Amino acid sequence: MNIIVCVKQVPDTTDIKIDPKTNTLIREGMESIINPFDLYAIEEAIRLKEQFGGKITALSMGPPQAETALREAVSIGVDEITLLSDRKFAGADTWATSLTLAEAIKKIGNFNIILFGQQAIDGDTAQVGPGVATHLGIPQTCFVRKIENLENNKIIVQRLTEDGYDRIEMTLPVAITVIKDINIPRLPSLRGKRNAKKAELTTWTAEDLGLDENLIGLSGSPTQVVKIFSPEFKKEGEKYELPAEELAEILYKKLKEFGK
Repeated sequence: MNIIVCVKQVPDTTDIKIDPKTNTLIREGMESIINPFDLYAIEEAIRLKEQFGGKITALSMGPPQAETALREAVSIGVDEITLLSDRKFAGADTWATSLTLAEAIKKIGNFNIILFGQQAIDGDTAQVGPGVATHLGIPQTCFVRKIENLENNKIIVQRLTEDGYDRIEMTLPVAITVIKDINIPRLPSLRGKRNAKKAELTTWTAEDLGLDENLIGLSGSPTQVVKIFSPEFKKEGEKYELPAEELAEILYKKLKEFGK
């Protein structure tokens, strides 16, 4: 069983900076963490490996500092790590990111399952997993809360819905995004931390993947951010010291005004 887990290093949500020219996040030099949702994907990959054997490869696209997230994945239990790092990838939207990851997965080859976290906390689009599956032309499903069965080259999963869940059967290879309900991620082990330090990192550029520069990064992104800004917070209030009946009348009038 060969599993690929796509992980993302995201900015610490307490320290986000925006490039005013490109309207994109400035990632270089920022405090970053591994995307919390991806930890559940890593854990599920490890559980599948423990049950069926095989190998886990963690794949990420980002600046050189994203190596930290990949080595953290090794400390938890991932076997191999690959980083897609090139300035030409900068500013990619979900479509361009999906294309780049898909080409890297083709280069890795020989995979059965691709796992993603539900979404990244810096974008919250939940589009990259399905996008990668589309570029690869393989079955996919999202919001998986449980993998029920895996045998005879087929997988059965429970996909969360608003009023319960669906049972989905797919033929391998597949792409799956998982939610937090699926497991409880383990912590890095001492042996894992030692392995993380000496793990060999494979780094690929756009040239290594043979990608057209017009299809990747900011220039290859059909989604363009016109303007991005932090909302202005205004704290307003009114104080009344009146009998209850008069307060109720004022409250009623205010609610009517807000309802317009």
